[in-house]
Amino acid sequence: MDKTIDETFAPPGLDWQRVSPKLTVARWISWLLFVPIAAGVVALLVVIPGVPPVIPVVVGLAGAIAFFWGMWFIARRTKSWAYTERTDDLVVTRGFMFKRLVIVPYGRMQLVDVAAGPIDRYFGIATLQLHTAAATSDATIPGLTPEVAGALRDRLAHLGEERAAGL
Repeated sequence: MDKTIDETFAPPGLDWQRVSPKLTVARWISWLLFVPIAAGVVALLVVIPGVPPVIPVVVGLAGAIAFFWGMWFIARRTKSWAYTERTDDLVVTRGFMFKRLVIVPYGRMQLVDVAAGPIDRYFGIATLQLHTAAATSDATIPGLTPEVAGALRDRLAHLGEERAAGL
């Protein structure tokens, strides 16, 4: 892989902060919620008259392959999230297959949102989302501990107000 392309999405020399490893476990738990649905589909295929016995086996194997691939994908994807604060902007990078780098100038921020669903709250993590006037420049950072999310929210809100006043 070309090193310069990796540096495009994660410029070196910056103090990159990674998200909590608890994010991977929380996403795995969410993924596990689909197992009963898949098992129900296979069971339904078994009891429906006229369905060849090979069909539930194929569907079950496909479901198992999809499940394990999803577990691997989730682990890789959650490890790819990183962010750094620079003097004038916040930089967020993510993705291992399809990479993305978002740079949000502090002066363009309109709203800093912190959210956590029930599984995230159980694992003690939250998601911080920045909103700007341009929807494509919104940045999301999942898997932050409440302390980090709260401090980052307050710091970004303060910097946003400070920089927006000069516009």
